[in-house]
Amino acid sequence: MFKRLLNKRGAGASDALIGANKKAEVGRLGEQAAARYLKKKGYRILERNFSGRFGEVDIIARKGDALVFVEVKTRSRSEYAAPKEAVDARKAGRIIKASQEYMQRKGLPEDTRVRFDVIGITAVAEAATDSAGKGEMIIEHIEAAFDAV
Repeated sequence: MFKRLLNKRGAGASDALIGANKKAEVGRLGEQAAARYLKKKGYRILERNFSGRFGEVDIIARKGDALVFVEVKTRSRSEYAAPKEAVDARKAGRIIKASQEYMQRKGLPEDTRVRFDVIGITAVAEAATDSAGKGEMIIEHIEAAFDAV
């Protein structure tokens, strides 16, 4: 299948696949770093990469009596936009809908205290290539980054 894709689309397609794989790996390492960070801060991780009909939530955690839905945005230093800027109103709406679906699936009461956080991770090039996720990462945690309205 992969060879057919290359033959139909040429070398540019393989470059795009390599780029997508690199981006996915950087994202995965960022999510791992965010989960470690949250655990150190006293959060209990309930689920990672919850996928529903409306979208995905990267991390679902508990902190005290709050159920916290966390979107993780990982970027390299070479990218100009801050990771938190990638969560626009449309993305926030998808996360809110996915969180509602999660709560319904788990049978949680509607009056459960929820919060939507964004964790921005800026990775230096070495961190992005370190399979152990031990490279330098700058973590910015924005609590209550947006509200369910």
